[in-house]
Amino acid sequence: MDLSNCTLCPNECHIDRRARPGRCHMTADARICRVALHAWEEPIISGTRGSGTIFFAGCSLGCVFCQNYEISHASVGRIYSIDELIAAMKQLVADGAHNINLVNPTHYAHVLKEALSQYKPPVPVVYNTGGYDKVETLQELDGLIDIYLPDLKCLNPALAARYSGRTNYPDIACAALDEMFRQVGPAVVRDGLLQRGMVVRHLVLPGCSEEGVRVMNYLTERYGDAIYISAMSQYTPHGDLSTCPEINRKLKPIEYKRVVAALQRAGAKSCFTQEPDSSSDMYIPPFDLK
Repeated sequence: MDLSNCTLCPNECHIDRRARPGRCHMTADARICRVALHAWEEPIISGTRGSGTIFFAGCSLGCVFCQNYEISHASVGRIYSIDELIAAMKQLVADGAHNINLVNPTHYAHVLKEALSQYKPPVPVVYNTGGYDKVETLQELDGLIDIYLPDLKCLNPALAARYSGRTNYPDIACAALDEMFRQVGPAVVRDGLLQRGMVVRHLVLPGCSEEGVRVMNYLTERYGDAIYISAMSQYTPHGDLSTCPEINRKLKPIEYKRVVAALQRAGAKSCFTQEPDSSSDMYIPPFDLK
């Protein structure tokens, strides 16, 4: 993981991140915006006490609809050393976290490999990512991650280009999901909490229910009930949507119901759905450096 010529993520920007930010907007040092228990993940992740989330700043993608736009598109938060990151994980465990949830970790895989090699928490480690991950980088983390929590945003290259700025997102994400599943295998749940396995999320966008159906069909056909699928209706217009005014609105219940119907037709059992009108800012935590 050479940060002098960074190729950690699929952008492969070849920038010396020790000296200046890469395409992810971040330098080599881990910049963290929030460390706290979080109750709004899937039930098998949040449980009763909360998931121990660590939110990293920056992002390897450029999604115009990002629900964490405040931290993904700006240099907020503060720099953590490896020792401070380990201390944060230990504090979350002491606070009762069911797991350590690394949110938006792709461009900090080098930091996480070092930290988790020094300290493996006594609770599962969750890699919570947008899905734009290099297989080779994920292989460097093999054995350090217990639960993968990726997005599969879309399978249509044109939609990927318009909303995430990456035409190759579908191919990259599908290959990444296969590698994640290779590492952790079928889901293992104990006492209502996921101990090992994969949960794949899809946030349904306005006007994109057909794409949502396509994603559901792909996941159920490829992985069956070996993984959990989370179909999300909580999209909230966020950030600058001036270039994509068609998604500058909330999701219509009928749009979401079409996606849920695809899961039902497939007979999917390991899945999570939301109420059709779940759009709300309540799911977005305050990035207050706590």
